[in-house]
Amino acid sequence: MQCPRVNGTKSQIKLLFTAFEPSGDDHAAAVIRELKRRWPDLSIYAWGGPKMARAGAEIIASTGDDAVVGAPGWDTIKRYLRIRRDIADWMRANRPTVHIPVDSPGANFTIAKSAKRLGIKVTHLVAPQLWAWGPWRIGKLKRCTDHVLCLLPFEAAWFERRGVRATFIGHPLFDEPLDFDAIDQRVRSLPTGEPRVAILPGSRAAELRRNFPVMLAAFRELRRRHPNLVGVVAATNETTRGQLQARADLLGGWPEGLDLVVSDTDLVIRWCQVALAVSGTVSLQIAKQACPMVVMYKTNKIAWKILGSWLIRSPFIALPNLIAGRAVIPELFPYFKGHMRLVEAADAVLTNPQEQESQRRALVEIVQQFAGKNASHDAADAIERMAGLVPGDSEIEPKRQPGASRPRATAVHM
Repeated sequence: MQCPRVNGTKSQIKLLFTAFEPSGDDHAAAVIRELKRRWPDLSIYAWGGPKMARAGAEIIASTGDDAVVGAPGWDTIKRYLRIRRDIADWMRANRPTVHIPVDSPGANFTIAKSAKRLGIKVTHLVAPQLWAWGPWRIGKLKRCTDHVLCLLPFEAAWFERRGVRATFIGHPLFDEPLDFDAIDQRVRSLPTGEPRVAILPGSRAAELRRNFPVMLAAFRELRRRHPNLVGVVAATNETTRGQLQARADLLGGWPEGLDLVVSDTDLVIRWCQVALAVSGTVSLQIAKQACPMVVMYKTNKIAWKILGSWLIRSPFIALPNLIAGRAVIPELFPYFKGHMRLVEAADAVLTNPQEQESQRRALVEIVQQFAGKNASHDAADAIERMAGLVPGDSEIEPKRQPGASRPRATAVHM
């Protein structure tokens, strides 16, 4: 790859974002948009996705359409090595002021290390989940970062205790309040009946392949037990819709009583009484509406016994439980086979109003921990200071610019 040289003097401030999957594209785009709002002429470059481009970054190469690392086959490894080499070459040629790695520590740690060798400051956007697995990597993180921006309330203290400068900036999910009046107008188009169950099977192909068949079988059994039960599947986009329908066709067809909604997860959560969801960020999206839920994540039993049980150190995987520090929602992990475990957990919530109310209260408390935070604004504050755009110490809590607005996390509307 021929690395383009940035126009301008050596003193020109330049930012480089590197994101390697759709969630990183989302997180980075919000911060880039805020930085561009404050500094329209600021030079922002990225290895990233379409949302980062629309936010105002100049995309050097597209990487945000799928995960670069994960279960690394040879093609994935070769692609990653090529990207890593291209980014290192670009940094040597263009000397950005700050490198902002976005999540994906497997891909970004080595890139951040190259940046540090070149004297480039590094601010991690989205803290690597070392507290959950691989805590021994903390030394590597220390060597390749100046500041870590954390999305979850407990993370900053965890990193600080281990000598890594960290700041809790809040989570992008809570940056904007939901328009419940508009959502309630659309709810009328969804099925009536009770109980109402939402199915949120994730978006990545591997997640759908592992988890959706279990959820589909569980829905069939729940409907057998509760003949008036209705359900809605939330598909993140049209590609996901096609994958879900194709998988259902292989498993006996799409069940009666189950609808599908595309690109409107908040609507599906608002409509349902209980959500069945894969573990991940969507559990916080459900928590934002204080909706009772059951979280699961199916994994390979052999892989779990060989690696997973050794690598994963956290007592929980569901984000609401991690934030609360206790089991406030049922989480089924590891989940190996069959659907009855999910059925029993879901039925226990569906038929127990006290359990539903207990979850709602706990979820409201969790959401309140994000009050007063705004992830994109606070991340922009920290990056501004690291880059020298505003005076201040990059190792202290972000300060507000005079006149800058900060939306607050809103109370749950039940």
